This record gives sequence, C-alpha cells and structure tokens, in this order.
Amino acid sequence: MIKIIPSISVIKGKTIRLQQGNFDKKREYEASPLDVAKQFEDAGLDTIHLVDLEGAQKGTPVNYDTLELIASYTDLKVNFSGGLHTDGDVTKAFEYGAVSITAATIAVLRPDLFAQWIISYGREKIIMGADALKGKIAIRGWQTSTKTDLIEHIDYFYRHSLKYVKTTDIAKDGILEGPSIHLYEKILEQFPDLKLFASGGVRSVDDIQKLEDIGVYGVFFGKAFYEDRLKLKDLEKFISRKV
Repeated sequence: MIKIIPSISVIKGKTIRLQQGNFDKKREYEASPLDVAKQFEDAGLDTIHLVDLEGAQKGTPVNYDTLELIASYTDLKVNFSGGLHTDGDVTKAFEYGAVSITAATIAVLRPDLFAQWIISYGREKIIMGADALKGKIAIRGWQTSTKTDLIEHIDYFYRHSLKYVKTTDIAKDGILEGPSIHLYEKILEQFPDLKLFASGGVRSVDDIQKLEDIGVYGVFFGKAFYEDRLKLKDLEKFISRKV
C-alpha cells in the first residue's frame, strides 16, 4: 500500500509553490501552512512533508516556528526539510516537533556526516533527498547543479544502511505532466529493498496508482492539490486502506 504524503512549502510563514525549483516562478496561496495541514488531517492523512524553502536557499532552517505550529495544533507526523546541515539543525527540528527529516545537500557535501546521521538518529528518522536533473543531483534547493550521478549517490548510502530516499525528477516538478515512472523503475530495479518516495509531476490518482503498481513506497504531492487538480476525496481509496 503506497503512503500518501502531501507537501507544504513555506517562505516567511506563507504557503508557496515553485515550478521546477525556480524561485522566480513562485506562487503564494491564501491558506496558511497550518490551515492547509488541518485540511490534510481532516481528510484522514497522517503525515506531511514540510519544506522550508528559505532554509534550503540559506543553508540553515528558518521556518521552525511553522514546524512548531503544525506539530502543536495537529496530530500530523511532520517530515521537515530545508537547510539541515548540522547536528544542531537536526536536533532543533526534532525539538520543534518533526518526527523525521529529509536532507539532500549535506549528503553530497558531507557524505560522512549524513551517513553518521543514519546511525545516530536511526534509519526511521532520516530520509535522503536525491533530486536530479538529467540524472545528476541538484542541491541547495535545486539552485546548484552537480556532477554527482543519481544512482551512484543512492548506492553509496544504500551501502551505509539508508532505508528511505525521496527522488524528484526536477524536470517534472510543478508542471503536472506525470511522474517519472521509468526513473523510479530503474531505482527500484537497482535497489529492491529501498523504500522509495516519488515526488514531482503527480496529477491524479491514476498517477499514484501507477507508482504503487511499480512498487514505490510513498508519494509526495503538492501542486496538483493546490491547483485543484487532485482533490482530497479522490485519495479516499488509498487513505481507507491504512492499517
């Protein structure tokens, strides 16, 4: 059963969506992150992915207060990401209410430190973000491209006990053209025991069903919901199957 995780991106405490990680193509939504989170909770979802876009840009988290608000006023499990580069950043995220974190840039710049996080905090609390454009990892909120190969990058941490990875095909993000099925098939073929979260391009429950059919563990979605293409009631068949 695929895990359904809505994403809330935040700048200055506001709900924001970007297109392909481009800060020049951002849209602010009227509903606050807390209001949006409550909508997800009311629909029966139990986990959200909270993205601190300012933190991703600056290299240190900024929107801890939004994390605390959602953790305090809902029963949602919050996965927090954006600018987590030090042990202090991670510890603070957990103190403010995160149940797990997703980190990407640090895994490229300090693979030794990220590998240590998997051991120190536990495999269940650490998701690696491995987001790529044309097969190469992009970091710092997708603002910086690298020469790091996606598959080789995942393989390194897979051999260091990584359990969860979130992969976004950046070319697919925010344009509602469907997820990168072939990319996810390739990853799962290479790493059959990995718990893979797919992100980017999801338009409908049909896309989610396709991801479940190929063995994807979970799916992150955002723009399709905010643009009213994917309604929460459409997800009932997945939510109702929760154990």
